[in-house]
Order: sequence, then structure tokens, then C-alpha cells
Amino acid sequence: MALTKDNTTTRRSFKHLSTYERGKIHVLLKEGYSQRQIAKRLNRSPSTISREIKRGTTTQFNYDLSTYEQYFPETGQAVYEKNRLACGNKAKLLQVEEFLQYAEKKILKQSWSPDAVVGEALKTKKFTKDEMVSTKTLYNYIDQNLLNVKNIDLQLKVNRRPNKHINRKHKRLSGKSISQRPKKVNKREEFGHWEIDTVRGKRSNDNVLLTITERKTRQHLIRVLKSKTSAAVNEAIKKIKNQFGDFTQNIFKTITADNGSEFANLINNDIDVYYAHPYSAWERGSNERHNGLIRRFIPKGKAIKDYSKIQIKRIQNWCNNYPRKLLDYKTPEQLFNQEVQEILNST
Repeated sequence: MALTKDNTTTRRSFKHLSTYERGKIHVLLKEGYSQRQIAKRLNRSPSTISREIKRGTTTQFNYDLSTYEQYFPETGQAVYEKNRLACGNKAKLLQVEEFLQYAEKKILKQSWSPDAVVGEALKTKKFTKDEMVSTKTLYNYIDQNLLNVKNIDLQLKVNRRPNKHINRKHKRLSGKSISQRPKKVNKREEFGHWEIDTVRGKRSNDNVLLTITERKTRQHLIRVLKSKTSAAVNEAIKKIKNQFGDFTQNIFKTITADNGSEFANLINNDIDVYYAHPYSAWERGSNERHNGLIRRFIPKGKAIKDYSKIQIKRIQNWCNNYPRKLLDYKTPEQLFNQEVQEILNST
């Protein structure tokens, strides 16, 4: 602010140099104008021009490897933008240090995404809006190397565009088509409808993971199979059903599978089974998404035999205790337990 004659204040009309003005400085310097002459031509203070020239001057090499100094408007603009970016960051960083430490811990130790960190913190009121930053800002901080988190530490971005459906007639469905599945299943409003698949490690002589995902809550079950056969799958399903006892029919109403031979005899488990169209993994999108999360811990080509049951259980727990934006930042475990409790209370 500046004082006027009547001792009131007026807002300064100062404006930062534009790219056009930086270009003019470059041309005038080449024509031999002094800094003061340039300042007068641009109606700027000499100190502004001096700082700009210093900011945008770099050392150049001649053909004989001797050096000289020259001002480049592009360099001045780049340094200016970098300084402006850092100026705001420093002020905000000091205010949200506790939140940033919390975010680093969740991302590095628990493999949360920045969006999950921000959403969960707001949902549970761990931090107020003034004590934290938005998802976009948190991503920006990571891009600018302001945190101990690197982009390589983040989950892969989800491809939200479904694959184009292609009908191929050389592979027929093993049972009832997904097109016969009740429409209420598609809406994800009713509990008890599941998607199933397998995750492979090495091509041969290795265990297989059976994965089952509940469509409404996104609860994800992982079981280790000795082989990728229908007998091994059915045995695992029977064990899961036994865990829920008399309430199995309320918890497992339908299962949607692909046309793999390991799912050919699912109908023997007294559950309505539907088969997706061939080459249409997007029709089991929830399960496919969770299998992608598993790959963060067990990359393709790694032997599943090398992972203990405790480690597999830990991966399952991580999937089910990870807050989801589409679940209003609640976890699959929370929602699944609520649904089961409602079943228990109604009987």
C-alpha cells in the first residue's frame, strides 16, 4: 500500500513483466540500450529491469569455447514462473506440515492414493480444510518433489473407459449369460452379488489366487489354490460358504464369472451363476479393478508360491480397509460388516 496526501492508502498498480516486455528487453539490449533507457521505454523502474536481466542472463559458449553472458526472455520467464510457484508453496507447506506427514505415511506405508488420503481425512474430520490441501494440490506437491513421495510410489491411474465390447462366436458361454442376470444386480443396490476370477503368477508349477468381489460393498476375498481347476475353485467356494454357515444364501446370491474352464462347475454350489461375454472383462469391472490392486504387491511373473498365507491375508486386508471415493471414503470392510449385521438382526 502507498500513502496519499490525505493519509489514506491506495492499492499499488504494480504488475509483473509480461512475456511481450521480456521480448522487448531482449531486443533493446541487442540494440545497445542501457538498463535505464530500457526502463524508461517500458515505463518501468530501473530496479525491475535490472532484476529481470539478472534473472534471465545465462552463460553461452563461442565456437572457440570462450564464454559470454546473454539475456534470454525465455529464461527470465521460466525463472519467474518457478519462483512464483515456490512462493505460494512455501507459505502453505508451513501451515499443513502435520497433514503432509500424515499423507506421506499413508501413501508410503499403506499404499493409499492422494485422493484417498484427502477424502478420508475430511470424512473422518482428522483435519480441517485449513489444516490440509486438496487432492490436486497434493498431487502438485508430489510432482514438484516437495514431499518424500515420488510418482513411482503412487498407484496406477484407473482407466475409466471400458474396453470396447467385441462378440466372438468361436467361444460359447458355459451357462446362463450375463444378459439374463437380474437388472437389480447391475444397480449395485442389493447386497450379495459377487464377481469371481483368478490371478496367475508364473505360467507353470505355481499356485493361483482365487479372487471374489462383492459388487455393492467391494469386499474382496482372496484364496490360494494349488491349481487352476474347477475342482480347486469349488473346494474354495465351499470353504467360504462354511464360514458364513446358515447365512450363506443371504450373502451369496449370485456369482458372475468369465468363461474360464475353472469356473465351469460353479453351478454345483447352489448359487445362481452368470457368465460374462467372451473377452469382456469390463463386465466384471469390480473384480478386475481389485486384481489390479493385487498386482501392486504381486507383479506379473512373480511366483505366488513365494508368498505366505499371512502375506496374502495382509493383501486382502489392505484391499478391504482402503477408503474408496465411490464409497464416500468408507472402506469395503465397514460396509460389508454393516450388511452382514443387518442380516443377523433380521433373523
